[in-house]
Amino acid sequence: MTRIDFYFNVEDKLHQVAQLAGQALSRQRRLLVFVPDAEAATQLEHALCTRMATDFLPCCRRDHALAAETPIVIDWQGVDFPHDDVLINLRLETPPFFSRFKGLVEIVGKDDGDRRDARGRFRFYRDRGYDIRSHDLAGG
Repeated sequence: MTRIDFYFNVEDKLHQVAQLAGQALSRQRRLLVFVPDAEAATQLEHALCTRMATDFLPCCRRDHALAAETPIVIDWQGVDFPHDDVLINLRLETPPFFSRFKGLVEIVGKDDGDRRDARGRFRFYRDRGYDIRSHDLAGG
């Protein structure tokens, strides 16, 4: 069963993805980051590529020729995934394919709309019997 982690009260979602990506890479994990659209994919690529030089985070879009070999893949279309390790959801809705992944990470900001949508996703997973771990990042 997919392991689900919710990170609440996130100040900067892209920064949080970069932190989690660094941790995942150090554990030899692979990530698929599911973003709302192509513009969000570009923003995330920029955020991952402009970190400190010592924090290289190799990433590409799902349709890139090297996606199958790249540890961090960014996608907004939801088809033809190169792996099924960890999914990071940056969309407001539940990804319909989340259960094919070993892990799912939901990142929730501080604004009311984001929290409301996240509560709906949380209930969706909980009502289907998924074990959910919550991480409140308020104040730190």
